[in-house]
Amino acid sequence: MKYVIMADGKGSRWNNFMGHSKHRIRIEGETLIERTVRLVHEYDKSAEVIITSHDVSLSIAGAERYEPKNNVLEIDRFTAELIEDDMCFLYGDVLYSEQAMETIVSRRGISPVLFFGSRDSICAVLIKDGALFKDLYLEVRRRYVEGEISECKGWQVYHLYAGLPLMGRDISSDYIVLDSFTRDFNSPEDYLGFASKN
Repeated sequence: MKYVIMADGKGSRWNNFMGHSKHRIRIEGETLIERTVRLVHEYDKSAEVIITSHDVSLSIAGAERYEPKNNVLEIDRFTAELIEDDMCFLYGDVLYSEQAMETIVSRRGISPVLFFGSRDSICAVLIKDGALFKDLYLEVRRRYVEGEISECKGWQVYHLYAGLPLMGRDISSDYIVLDSFTRDFNSPEDYLGFASKN
C-alpha cells in the first residue's frame, strides 16, 4: 500500500516559526514527518511511503521524496499524478498517535474513500477507489476555479463525496473521528498551546 505524506504546503499561517517548516516540529526527539514515517512502517510492514515536498530537508529515511508537478491551490496537496487505488494520503503537519495510525491502517478496503480526523481537521484519507477520488478532487477544483465555491480543501472533497453542502465542517458517513488521537499544527498558536500542556 502507498502512503503519501503531504508536506508541500505554503505554510503561510506557520510563517517559518522557530526557523523551520511545521513538518520539522520536534516532539520527543523526532520531527512530525519522521514520526509519521516510523508509525506507517510499524503498522504496515510492506508500506511504500512518499513525502510530497520541494523541500530537500524533508528527505527522510524510510520514505521517498517526490516533488509535485502541480501545486497551485491548497487542494493540489492531493498530488493528482500519485492518486491510485489502495493508497492513503496523510497530512504532514499532524502529530499522529500510535492508536490513530493503527486505526487508519486497519481500515483499508472498507469503503471506496474513508476520511479521518477531528471535527475541525481532516488528517488522513484512505482510498480504495482511486478513480473516484480523483474525480472528486477534480470536481472540487473545477468548482473553485469557476467561482462556484470559496474554499478548495479536503473538506470540500469529503462533503462532495458524502453528499453534504460543500461549505462547512459537517460529518456524516465515511468519516472516522480521531479527536483524542491526533493534533495538527497550522499556526504558531497551535504549537504553543500544545507545548504549554506537555
